[in-house]
Amino acid sequence: MQPFPLDIFTEPEDVDPNTLANLGPLARLAGRWEGRKGVDINPKADGPEQREFIERIEFVPIDPQANGPQLFYGLRYHIHITTAEEDITFHDQVGYWLWEPATGVILQTLAIPRGQVLLAAGKGAPGDKAIRVEAKRGQTSYGICSTDFLEYAFRTDAYTIDIVFDDAGGWSYDIHTTLEVRGQGSFDHHDRNALHRVGDARPNPWVQILAARGER
Repeated sequence: MQPFPLDIFTEPEDVDPNTLANLGPLARLAGRWEGRKGVDINPKADGPEQREFIERIEFVPIDPQANGPQLFYGLRYHIHITTAEEDITFHDQVGYWLWEPATGVILQTLAIPRGQVLLAAGKGAPGDKAIRVEAKRGQTSYGICSTDFLEYAFRTDAYTIDIVFDDAGGWSYDIHTTLEVRGQGSFDHHDRNALHRVGDARPNPWVQILAARGER
C-alpha cells in the first residue's frame, strides 16, 4: 500500500513556526555541547588504533521545512573534534537532524570534508530516551555516498548511531561504521562520547522575526 498522498504539491497550512516546541525526540539535542572523553577506534596499517578526543557540537533550530505535504522540524548541526596531543582538527562534520511529526520518522544527514555524505533514518516519539538511525551503502533512500578513493580503500557499507539521554540532562552516543578496508577486510570503526550542555539554543529564524515584530 502506497503510504504517500496523491496530492504531492499542497503544503500544510497553519504550520507552527516554533521549531523548539516541535522537535519531538530531538528536543533535548538543541543547544551547545561539549565532551572531553570521546574514544575513536579506527583502522591503520599495523592494526586498530584507539584515540581519545575532545568534541564540541552545536545544534541550531531551523525553520519548518516542507516537501509538499510532508513537514519536518529540525536542527542544523556542526561537530568539531580535536585531541589533547594536536591542535589540528581531528574530525569536522555538518548536517541536519530532522523529525516528521506525522510519521515519527527521524533523519540524520551527515557530510564530512573527506568526500563522504549519508542519509540515515529511524523512528521515534516525543519523550523517547533513546534514538537510533541507520544507513546502508547501495540504498537510494537512506544510503551512503563516497569518493572513488574511499570506495577503493575504505568502503563504508553501513552506519548506525545510538543516542541515549540521561536523567541529568546530558546525552551520549555510540557510532558503528562498518568499513571494508582494502587488504584487511571488514572493520568496525567505533566512536563514542558523553556530552554535557554548555549553552542553550536560540529560537529558529521565523520565531525571531515574529518576536522582533512583537507578534510572539
